[in-house]
Amino acid sequence: MFTANGVKRFAILIAVVIAAGIGTIAAATFVVPVDTVREAVTSEIRALTGLDPMLRGPVSLRMFPAGTVTFSDVVLGERGAGEPAFAAEELTANLRLTPLLAGRIEIADITLTKPRIAVTVEPDGRTNWSPLVDTLARALKPNARRDERVLSFSEIRINDGTVAISNPTRNINETMEGVELSLAWPSIAKSFAATGHFVWHDELVDASVAIVDFPAALAGDNSGLKFRVNGGPLKTAFDGVMSYEPSLKIDGTLAADAASLRDALHWTGDKSLPEGGLGRFALKAHAAVNTGTIALSNLNVELDGNVAEGVLSYTTGSRHMLQGTLAVEKLDLKPYVSTFRLIADNTKDWDSRSFALDWFNGMDADLRLSAAGVQFTHADLGRTAIAANMRSGRLDIRVGESQSFGGAITGSIAVAKSETGAEIKSQMQFTDVNLEKCLAELFGLHRLEGTGSLAFAVDSVGANVQELARNLNGTVQVTAKKGALTGLSIEQLMRRLQRSPLSGTGDFRSGRTPFDTLNVDLRIAQGLATVEDVHLDGPSVRFAVTGTTSVPDRELDLAGTADLISATDPNASFELPFVVHGPWDFPLIMPDPQTLIRRSGATGPLLDALQDRKNADAVRSIMERLTGSGIGDRKPR
Repeated sequence: MFTANGVKRFAILIAVVIAAGIGTIAAATFVVPVDTVREAVTSEIRALTGLDPMLRGPVSLRMFPAGTVTFSDVVLGERGAGEPAFAAEELTANLRLTPLLAGRIEIADITLTKPRIAVTVEPDGRTNWSPLVDTLARALKPNARRDERVLSFSEIRINDGTVAISNPTRNINETMEGVELSLAWPSIAKSFAATGHFVWHDELVDASVAIVDFPAALAGDNSGLKFRVNGGPLKTAFDGVMSYEPSLKIDGTLAADAASLRDALHWTGDKSLPEGGLGRFALKAHAAVNTGTIALSNLNVELDGNVAEGVLSYTTGSRHMLQGTLAVEKLDLKPYVSTFRLIADNTKDWDSRSFALDWFNGMDADLRLSAAGVQFTHADLGRTAIAANMRSGRLDIRVGESQSFGGAITGSIAVAKSETGAEIKSQMQFTDVNLEKCLAELFGLHRLEGTGSLAFAVDSVGANVQELARNLNGTVQVTAKKGALTGLSIEQLMRRLQRSPLSGTGDFRSGRTPFDTLNVDLRIAQGLATVEDVHLDGPSVRFAVTGTTSVPDRELDLAGTADLISATDPNASFELPFVVHGPWDFPLIMPDPQTLIRRSGATGPLLDALQDRKNADAVRSIMERLTGSGIGDRKPR
């Protein structure tokens, strides 16, 4: 147990030690002149960076509580009137105490306050900071000569910094602000680590980078690499290896995810995006980076609920290029086609909204996709193989084969951006499909049953669907067998009119008209479709139609002849001309009135009598007397 005198002596001893330490530090202030410290720090920065430092502001040296030297207004690599490679309001170097007492200047670590670091990428891939990398590589290699070991410190801290990156060759200019980073390469290990955060495109980004073998990495050899980036709408992580001799190579596992891919792409600077979709996104793949190409293999990617596997590659250059092959179990296209409408909302007119095709100029692509099933808004397709190719503002989609509607679909669709808005060309073939389901789900037509084939080749230009309809050109062919026209019973109508021609047609827009074969052949020019051949052959009815239909107005102007036939009684046959006028959705079908009058037992003879001029004048005179019309109007003879 300490006595009172013992405690007193111990306290005096502590005070003496403290006083001695303070005295030593104070003495060091006079032993080591400021100019000596300035020159030592300047030499080490020059040796480290390969750049000439300019210390344009005052210098302050403090020895308590720790030895620090602060330089104001520091510039590195100033090139005439151009932007220097580095400029900082303050550079503070913490000095090692023991070497300082021995008269040597060694830096423990450096803190940069409000630095601005400019990185310029040259056409050959090197930068204005390449001398720093070369110097670090020499200084940190295990067999470096003593005079090459220029680094006495192993940590740099950046406070409120700015990093500006430019690549004039690729017209890239990016700036990171509010940079708070700690860069460390411990002398007892070969690793390098950088952690911190910065602001990029108005979003706070947390980042960390770890290099397993820092000397090997600086020398361009293979070294383990890990990084994590969590910024705004996007998270990414990588774990693998890297090297940069003779060219940059990175190989490892890459993972990324975003609540909205659209938001993530907007954040990274891509403003021209297609409408619809681009929501939830996740990716995991083996990534291989070689110079300007990123190759993703063993890829598993999820977008808007669609999960695909395959390979992708992305190449940067004068134009960006995306290539790949993907397979998906169920491809849901509803998010992407939901914004496209043929018919305007709450109307029966073609949509007049302008196409948004600016994103066509953003990137080139060559993709192949196979799906066990494809879902549209109102349609489901079976196993489908698709190839999509985009070049210089033109998108070509080729359907290799789609096993759908009990048959097969093949063809192509091409969309190109033009001064008028869009140029569209399409050639499609639907072979041995269920026409009722196919036409209803894909085109909204509900009037045809049976198995058959549909082929069309069309092209048009316009700023919206309405203009495309007005400028439409092409051909359409439909062949069907063993089916029926729905919503119309021609046989019922004709039998009624055969029995009682003047009884009125009534409402016959229901029922079915069965057929053995149906052929439709249309030719379209500037939105007007001309019937070249339309005929139906059924067990009891056959008819043929001629005329035109206006695609932009969605109106019919047709004329035809229907035959009611009987295999057992030829006298039961009945031929009836008719016309069809009105909108596609609800046309007006009118039988020829003269034919009905002729077949009427009461009015037929009257119609025959009216063919004689004398009888016609007599009937007209009687009608005028009965109605009072024409009196006083006739000229005297």
